[in-house]
Amino acid sequence: QAQPVESGGGSVQAGGSLRLSCTASGSTYSTYYMGWFRQAPGKERERVALIGPSGGDTAYGNSVKGRFTISRDNTKNTLYLQMNNLQPDDTAMYYCAASTGRIWSALPSRPESYNLWGQGTQVTVSS
Repeated sequence: QAQPVESGGGSVQAGGSLRLSCTASGSTYSTYYMGWFRQAPGKERERVALIGPSGGDTAYGNSVKGRFTISRDNTKNTLYLQMNNLQPDDTAMYYCAASTGRIWSALPSRPESYNLWGQGTQVTVSS
């Protein structure tokens, strides 16, 4: 199982939008639980959004609810994060993560539950 690869980060002004993508290899991608996490300098890694294997179950961190949307395309082994109305507090390194080989009773929210991590993509929002 190769490391997921994120793309789509960049710099935007407050109120702008970005869409992040994450491609993960593996013939069993459709069984992976996927998530987006972020980490700003000096802060702990924060859960942004989670999605179940089929895409039917999703969960969001309180700070992004109503602004961000997570989705996945299992035919392309790709995860997305649509980010709208971005604010300076959204500035962080965004990481894609996969939990593989397990079946969870609920979407895993702890970073420790994810065994594959991308290298991250930087999102910078200016006021």
